[in-house]
Formats: sequence, structure tokens, C-alpha cells
Amino acid sequence: MTTIAQLCSLIRSKNAGPFVLTFDLMFTNRDNYARVKRAQPITKALLAELYKQDEADITLVYHDQALAIKVSFPRPIFQGELHDSDCYGGQQYVPLMSIVVAE
Repeated sequence: MTTIAQLCSLIRSKNAGPFVLTFDLMFTNRDNYARVKRAQPITKALLAELYKQDEADITLVYHDQALAIKVSFPRPIFQGELHDSDCYGGQQYVPLMSIVVAE
């Protein structure tokens, strides 16, 4: 069983302004990227479930030249609001790490 974290060189999340979270999944090589692109384990439906978002609000882009996947969606709590537990959005990537990638 291979996870997305084993195929990436970097998985990160951060703010894209105070109202949007963005995620970058960068791959160690072309083969790992191609495997994930072929298997498509990361979908808008999965992201909506993991992050309690509307699928329509999720942007999911495969960047072939960069060997990367980019995801963006609205922050559930705006940056700096009273119940914001991650002001910079830097800890939101963790649920992505354990996604299983088919052979």
C-alpha cells in the first residue's frame, strides 16, 4: 500500500489570502507524478469530504510541467477570526498524506 506522502517530495498547505487555503503536492519524479495522475486518488469529492467543502468551491489542477497538483478552496474560518486554530493554514495538509495510491 503506497500513500501519496511516499510519492511526493513536498506536501504543503498555506493561505492564499485570508479567505482561501491552497495545497501543493510536489512529486519527486515524473514516474511518481504519472502514477498519481493515472490513479486519480485525489478528487473533488474526496477533498469535499475531508475538508467539509462544497465540490463546486474546490479547484483541483494537475500541473504536468511542474510535476505538481494544486488544490484551493475557501477557508472554513477566515484567517485571524476567533476560532481560527491555524492562522497561516500551514497544518491543513495532514489529511492528504495518508491517501492511498493504486498501483
